Amino acid sequence: MADLRHENPPLIISKIAIIGAGVSGVAAAKQLAITRDDPSFPTHDEIVDYLESYAKHFDVLKFVEFNSKVMELRFVGHRESIELAANAGTYVSPLPGHPVWEIAVKRNDSENLQWYAFEFVVVCTGKYGDIPKIPSFPNNKGPQVFQGKVLHSLDYCKLDKDAATQLLKGKKVAVIGYKKSAIDLAVECAEANQGPEGQPCTMVVRTLHWTVPHYWVWGLPFFLFYSTRSSQFLHERPNQGILRTLLCYMLSPMRRGVSKFVESYLLWKLPLQKYGLKPDHPFEEDYASCQMAIMPENFFTEADKGNIVFKKSSNWWFWKEGIEFDDNTKMKADVVILATGYDGKKKLKTILPDPFRSLIEYHPSGIMPLYRGTIHPLIPNMAFVGYIESVANLHTSELRSIWLARYVDEKFKLPSAENMLEQIYKEMEVSRSTTRFYKRHCISTFSINHSDEICEEMGWNSWRKRSWFAEAFSPYGSQDYGHEN
Repeated sequence: MADLRHENPPLIISKIAIIGAGVSGVAAAKQLAITRDDPSFPTHDEIVDYLESYAKHFDVLKFVEFNSKVMELRFVGHRESIELAANAGTYVSPLPGHPVWEIAVKRNDSENLQWYAFEFVVVCTGKYGDIPKIPSFPNNKGPQVFQGKVLHSLDYCKLDKDAATQLLKGKKVAVIGYKKSAIDLAVECAEANQGPEGQPCTMVVRTLHWTVPHYWVWGLPFFLFYSTRSSQFLHERPNQGILRTLLCYMLSPMRRGVSKFVESYLLWKLPLQKYGLKPDHPFEEDYASCQMAIMPENFFTEADKGNIVFKKSSNWWFWKEGIEFDDNTKMKADVVILATGYDGKKKLKTILPDPFRSLIEYHPSGIMPLYRGTIHPLIPNMAFVGYIESVANLHTSELRSIWLARYVDEKFKLPSAENMLEQIYKEMEVSRSTTRFYKRHCISTFSINHSDEICEEMGWNSWRKRSWFAEAFSPYGSQDYGHEN
């Protein structure tokens, strides 16, 4: 591959680049160029239809270049821009009036690179897709010794329906994982193996997480327990004073009671104990880490028919006919699907230049340090949308895109880099103290407070409802932030 750093082709110059055209990308494009609250779980087709209609309604498709891949980013701003961005007392304009970043783009129909120059770059490539996270294995116990087929969920999702059915039908399939992708894969595998010729799908489970069949708990809407201002008052949040901290401690029995109440419903509604799938940790820890999995309606129906079986194991590896576990048992398999997640940070590292590449992870947590989930205090003229998680990521991306658009329009100024980093560390500390599964920037238990701070920074009123009762007991969604008030 040619050394891209020493090429100097002609540049196409513009103000802002948005890398990625998914949930976060179209939200950022809509806001920077100038929702939906459904209690059911939409299918992937419904989500795609919604995104397409959203993009057409707000006329953002004209900004999208399809079949194009970003190969490299090159910082061409003045070196002192980095120092100024890190200086506690200095403000740097988001649009300085001259190019700061150059982006190399390769189109599917060409081997040549086209370079573009921008004053500001918005990265919306997300944390999922493109680069799979593959488990490591002992020597001579990896996929190379297995005589069957191994693929990641990323590869599986590229198959059409007929090809997927052909891959699974009549095959002994092992699905590695017990999160959203793994659960959906197990259901598809079971549906492809109906009848006497069918084979059961085995889910290999390392860590159990709570699953939710719908947004109702003992006849009450789920949002009452975690997604209202009054319910989030029970949880720790950044920037709370001594009295608020003391009150939060005094209310901790109520917080644990809410978790137990939800768990009691899930254990009654779902046969988790029957199949050995009851987690040992409280429900609130999965909610606080954005690990709450959605359970398809027919999942346990297929398990009851024997089409989905479970194997709990902390460690496993391949042998020529299938998988071997750390309890010295073996299972034969024809197909092994790794639903083991994605490496979003590695995807960023492939295109970001030094020294910024080393800044996107905060050690030892590995979480990307972003102010308001959007701005890295030490990376100039760049924003990231879609790297912070909550219960509703559509709403999360939309609000931060509104904030970003107002920042780019210089309607408010960012705090110093030092103060931004302090705020980030406070949020990390809250998450770390709330859940043992602290692996991602998740704000679910203090999402309303997080949005309040964003509104206040933009000069908006943080209370968005029409009455105090609605403020206390109704959920917050995208419609609450659709206009300035």
